[in-house]
Amino acid sequence: MTNASDIDAILRLATEQNLVLTCAESCTGGMVAAALTHAPGSSKMFEFGFVTYSNMAKIKLLNVAPSTVDTFGAVSEPTVREMALGALAQSGADISVAISGIAGPGGSDHKPEGRVCFALARRQKHAPASVSAETKEFGACGRDKVRLRARDYALRLLRCELA
Repeated sequence: MTNASDIDAILRLATEQNLVLTCAESCTGGMVAAALTHAPGSSKMFEFGFVTYSNMAKIKLLNVAPSTVDTFGAVSEPTVREMALGALAQSGADISVAISGIAGPGGSDHKPEGRVCFALARRQKHAPASVSAETKEFGACGRDKVRLRARDYALRLLRCELA
């Protein structure tokens, strides 16, 4: 997904619609923000993102409720929903994508390596922001591949939302 023409498409679509994007990343550690800012002119649609690797960062920077993390864990759809909404609130952006996952090595029977949760939130003019979440199982393919696949999937979500 992250070839230059794909990033250019995100930039073009967001700019045409006068939309600002942001991201809240955990397991990808800023890879989505790096991809979004690769193209010249990206400052038209991206001002900043959040790398919230620890639970405390998610709570402090994105206003994720401690009870959400305690109840569901960092790698969960409820947590990424709150991350995406928090990124919108903190940044003033129009669309946010959030990612939290188990890149590996390791994991558990309950949360295996390669499980990544995504959320996409969009500001609405006269209503609360819309937010959707989903979980992808990339498998135990190694830390680097999980992170790359998660980055690419998040970018795909943004492109589909903009199209």
